[in-house]
Amino acid sequence: MRASQLCLLEHFTDHRPHLFQKRLCVDPPIFDCILDQISGHAIFQSNSENHQLAVAVQLAIFLFRAGHYGNAASPEDVVQWAGVSIGSVVNCMNRVMVAILDEHDRFINIPSEDSQEMERAQVFTESHTCSAWRNGVFAADGSSIPLFEKPHIFGEMFYDRKSRYSLNCQVCTQTLSANSRRNLPR
Repeated sequence: MRASQLCLLEHFTDHRPHLFQKRLCVDPPIFDCILDQISGHAIFQSNSENHQLAVAVQLAIFLFRAGHYGNAASPEDVVQWAGVSIGSVVNCMNRVMVAILDEHDRFINIPSEDSQEMERAQVFTESHTCSAWRNGVFAADGSSIPLFEKPHIFGEMFYDRKSRYSLNCQVCTQTLSANSRRNLPR
């Protein structure tokens, strides 16, 4: 059985925004902003007899699935939550991803090295973390990458809290000063 819980999102927006954020991993104003950015995209226009779900519903399905992991992210679980078919879940994921990728430059903004915004970010990073990370721009920490099998060397070291063998990913990119760029191999 499946019964859509999408109708609860409107109630959550008005009365329990923390539950909206828990379901979709964004606050209601951010959801509205993303929706405004992608709603006019051609991927959501169709001349077919079979009408697409509303863009807001497609975005909600996308965010719900993208914001969950493991069993909660399976198409079947999204089907139960949203009350749609598996094919609709797949189509929503694909359409929203296309629309977001086409808006990449509007969603991702890296301030220039000499801007006040970058300086504020560097000061914050240095004061709240480690001074060596001052020039860091992006960091992702803790993503678990499952391994096919137990590694032969130090295998037990790769056993994680989810009872599987995995690598823990940490990525950091940095801005380079003009002096650093001159020292790069060409």
